[in-house]
Amino acid sequence: MVLLNSMSSQDPILMMFGGIFLFVIIVAIASVKIISQSTIGLIERLGKFHKKAETGVNFLIPFLDNMKAVIDLREQVIDFPPQAVITKDNIAMQIDTVIYFKVTDPVNFIYQISNPLNAIENLTATTLRNIIGDLDLDGTLTSRDIVNTKLREILDVATDPWGIKVNRVELKNIMPPRDIQDSMERQMRAERLKREAILTAEGQKLAAITTAEGLKQAAILNAEADKESNIRRSEGEKEAQILRATGEAEAIILVQEATAKGNKVVLDAIKAADPSAAVISIKGIEALEKMAQSNSAKLIIPSEAVSLLGSIAGVKEMLSGKK
Repeated sequence: MVLLNSMSSQDPILMMFGGIFLFVIIVAIASVKIISQSTIGLIERLGKFHKKAETGVNFLIPFLDNMKAVIDLREQVIDFPPQAVITKDNIAMQIDTVIYFKVTDPVNFIYQISNPLNAIENLTATTLRNIIGDLDLDGTLTSRDIVNTKLREILDVATDPWGIKVNRVELKNIMPPRDIQDSMERQMRAERLKREAILTAEGQKLAAITTAEGLKQAAILNAEADKESNIRRSEGEKEAQILRATGEAEAIILVQEATAKGNKVVLDAIKAADPSAAVISIKGIEALEKMAQSNSAKLIIPSEAVSLLGSIAGVKEMLSGKK
């Protein structure tokens, strides 16, 4: 009985120590915080910022310290819904924006602005309306880079006190009213048809120029060929005439030489035969007859010359007698 009474009196004590031990373990576990890579934690002590919790294991004092927030330090992307804007020429449109940013100062990001993402969205909408309000429709559609640069610069300056760095701003989509889109499509279609007509005309022009140049070169080559052919033909005819004239001259010379040689032989034969006056007269008459029958120029000899031929024989006899 005494043993049973002692064990029953110790059970509440054991249970109390067991509860205290369990409570200590739970508090110890809750006091250990693990911070992942590319994140940072903010620790508050008694409701006031105390320190930053770096990557790894961090210990908090129970009931004094509190992990206020864990901030992602990587670059983040916000895709805002389309914002209604009005251009300088009173065209209402919707513009969808995308912002790339990262947290550079976690303390200011938590303690300087209550809802930073909502603040960035509202600031982007108002800034975008101001920028687009200074541009007309064509300027808005063709100046995306300018709008992106201006919007990024303004947002970067405005969000710097909040510990935010705006790296890039992109106009994701620009949506004009439906009638404006239809008009732009018709304009682009007309512009494409115009460029097609211009390119076709330029192609035909180049083709005509090329054809004309080809015909010109062909005409020049044909004229040069005809010229060269005429020159060669003239030179050939000239050389043929020269050769023909040379042949005729040589033939005449040969004929004359042969005639002279024949006459000389005949004369020598006559001299050797010692002809009489009657023979000489007859030969003279025959010679005159041949001259008269020839087609060459006529030689008219007086009748006294015939008698002179007879006297030649007499002179010859006298000379032979004196010898």
